[in-house]
Amino acid sequence: MKTLVVFDFDHTIVDDNSDTWVIRCTPDQTLPDWVEKSYERGRWTEYMGRVLTYIGDQSVSPEHMRAVMESIPLTDGMLELLTFISENKRDIDCIIISDSNTVFIDWVLHASGLKSAIDDVFTNPANIDARGYVSVRCFHAHDCTQCPINLCKRRVLHDFRENQAKAGVHYERICYIGDGGNDFCPIQELREGDIAMPRKGFTLEKLLCKAISEGPEALSARIMPWTSGNEILRELRALIE
Repeated sequence: MKTLVVFDFDHTIVDDNSDTWVIRCTPDQTLPDWVEKSYERGRWTEYMGRVLTYIGDQSVSPEHMRAVMESIPLTDGMLELLTFISENKRDIDCIIISDSNTVFIDWVLHASGLKSAIDDVFTNPANIDARGYVSVRCFHAHDCTQCPINLCKRRVLHDFRENQAKAGVHYERICYIGDGGNDFCPIQELREGDIAMPRKGFTLEKLLCKAISEGPEALSARIMPWTSGNEILRELRALIE
């Protein structure tokens, strides 16, 4: 039985937010007030649609945008961790569940040479249209009250595990690696023997600490905070070897 490794993307694989990093490709590296003030809570993907339209209106080419996105730094130790995963696919399946988008993630993974580590990516679909603009759509609709309207990571993880089981693939354990508030919901899907890996000092770690203080029985997984991908690599190596 394999280990399933689940990654968030922003502030996890990459050491920044890809959706805000892209603003660096605008002529002034800023957004006008009318764009920034158009954000509505829980509707980030629609907001990013307006951001990307604005960027296209500034005659920013997809090639320039790609070059800017490829400059986003990887989080410390992630290169080594994902290289290890790519070399041990017999024992490890690896997916990304992210609120970024398919174009940004694809660009970054290609540039880093790490695409072979990832078996599947679940994120907001995006494409480059005939004008050369990047457009983005919501991943799915759901009825989870904890999550933003475009993506419930718990549902994605649940559906992925069910579909794999139907195909005869069962996991000995799941290691979930993330940082943000939207990673708290899927960690409640984890079972005994699984490992939740929150990045130290970020929102997810704080939410997990609060949940444990209120009633540790609510979380079945073991909690292993991390600051570098090398810490996760050591844990993963010990698990499969």
